[in-house]
Amino acid sequence: MTNSYKMRNSTIFIIAFISFYGCTQTNSEQLKKLESSEVSVPKLSLQEITRNGGFLKKNLKILIDKSEYTLKVYHKDSLLITYPCVFGFNEIDDKHQEGDGCTPEGEFGIRSMYPHKSWSYFIWVDYPNEESWRRFNKRKADGVIESSGTIGGEIGIHGVPEGADDLISSRTNWTLGCISLTNADVTDLYKSISKYTTMKIIP
Repeated sequence: MTNSYKMRNSTIFIIAFISFYGCTQTNSEQLKKLESSEVSVPKLSLQEITRNGGFLKKNLKILIDKSEYTLKVYHKDSLLITYPCVFGFNEIDDKHQEGDGCTPEGEFGIRSMYPHKSWSYFIWVDYPNEESWRRFNKRKADGVIESSGTIGGEIGIHGVPEGADDLISSRTNWTLGCISLTNADVTDLYKSISKYTTMKIIP
C-alpha cells in the first residue's frame, strides 16, 4: 500500500468524521433549542370548552382550593379550566362569623347570579346553608363565638375593581370573605355556569 493511498484514505476518514460529528452536534443543538422554546398555544375559554364539548351548565362543578389560590371547573371527573383567585383577608381559616374576613369552607350551591357595577359579575354562594348554621351554632355553644356574634352572608365569586387584575396575580387577599377572580375570568365563568352548578371550597 503506497503512502499516497494511505494519506488519501486518512483524509477521507477525517472529513467523514468531521462531517458526521458536525451534523450530530448541529442536530443536538437544534433539538435543545426546540425543547427549550415556548410554543404559544391559545388558551380556550370555558365558554368555548363547554360549547365544543357539549357540556351542560348544570352538570359543571366548581372546586375552590384556598391553599392553591385556584378555582377549577370540572365536568364529572374531567378538569376543564383553572382560574387563579384570591380570598378574604384571613385566607387560612374557615368562616366563623360576620366580620372575620374568612372565606367559608364546605359544599355550596348558587343562590343567585347577576351583573355587578363594581366587580363585573357576582355569583352569590349559598352561604350560610344548613351545614354552615350547624357549625356556627356549635361554635357558639362551645364558646368559640361570642353570644352576640352573627353568621354573616352575601359571600360570592366576583371580579376586581377596574384595572386591578394585579390583585389576583399578586395573590392579594383583599375581600371580606368572597372569592375574587380577574374580571375577564369571572365573566367567562359567569357565562358558562348556571344557578344549578355546585361548588366545594376546601382549605
